[in-house]
Amino acid sequence: MKLLITGGAGFIGSAVVRQAIARGHAVVNLDALTYAACLDNVASVADHSAYAFEEADIRDRAALDRIFAAHAPDAVMHLAAESHVDRSIDGPGDFIETNITGTFNMLEAARAYWMRAGKPAGFRFHHISTDEVFGSLPADPAVQFTETTPYDPRSPYSASKAASDHLVRAWAETYGLPVVLTNCSNNYGPFHFPEKLIPVVILNALAGKPLPIYGDGSNIRDWLYVEDHADALLTVIEKGELGRSYNIGGENERTNLELVKTLCAILDEKRPKDSGSYADQITFVTDRPGHDARYAIDPSRIREELGWRPSVTVEEGLALTVQWYLDNEAWWRPLQARAGVGQRLGTKA
Repeated sequence: MKLLITGGAGFIGSAVVRQAIARGHAVVNLDALTYAACLDNVASVADHSAYAFEEADIRDRAALDRIFAAHAPDAVMHLAAESHVDRSIDGPGDFIETNITGTFNMLEAARAYWMRAGKPAGFRFHHISTDEVFGSLPADPAVQFTETTPYDPRSPYSASKAASDHLVRAWAETYGLPVVLTNCSNNYGPFHFPEKLIPVVILNALAGKPLPIYGDGSNIRDWLYVEDHADALLTVIEKGELGRSYNIGGENERTNLELVKTLCAILDEKRPKDSGSYADQITFVTDRPGHDARYAIDPSRIREELGWRPSVTVEEGLALTVQWYLDNEAWWRPLQARAGVGQRLGTKA
């Protein structure tokens, strides 16, 4: 299968690109190379005969039409998006333009290509989204997001992703475009851009800086190792039912404070400080405006229908992640100089 993967130089997209090549697919990586993208993420497959790269912006319809015509993909995996909640608070316009207008352009370019090709039965448009579109959950562990949970986005980021989800469903209903959708929980792992919680904690800890935790650290997230997520996404594109949505979770709920303390314990073991624990660097900071209390995914559908489950616990995945950052300073060090990295963002309210 030839896959057109948007955002393939980003964190999750690059994991999908690497795994897709390993599974025998051909890949066309379409990426605008914005601040959070890095071609080093796909360096391991860049010279593979089944890999091609196209630098393009999903807001550029003419570029999309050219790429579809030139590469004739069998399927689309649409991951390109602005994704940092704090940045969406400070500058929501980029999120509206990329996540909503960009998805509209992708849908229209895909539909035009699909129709010109005679509506091939095997074609599908896989839209990759987030559990944040569902809003916030109570602390009750029996309550989780399902595929039928009503949408209730709370941030400019999640609102833009909810809008893109609705567009994809509308194009399926109105135009018959063959689509599948997935909504995932919080990802972590290798190549995670160093502005998100887990890489910030790891790199601040190593640098002797404070480890910032929003509010009192009680916010709960379900953590999904990025390599597991990539495996799930490829499983959906290969076997998912058209018109269906699948929630992808790590089955690993932790409070932010628990997560950071786990990271500190792993670092204490792998690279001990001269004295004390990395946990001594934990600092509580002013909470994010509109910070959702809890996300948790019920992954029953993808488990029962497609046979997928995550392969690691959060403790196992975090140990792998910490080791990767310890071993790959040459990757993350230059990224720390990019705009906004290391700064507190998202304080506007």
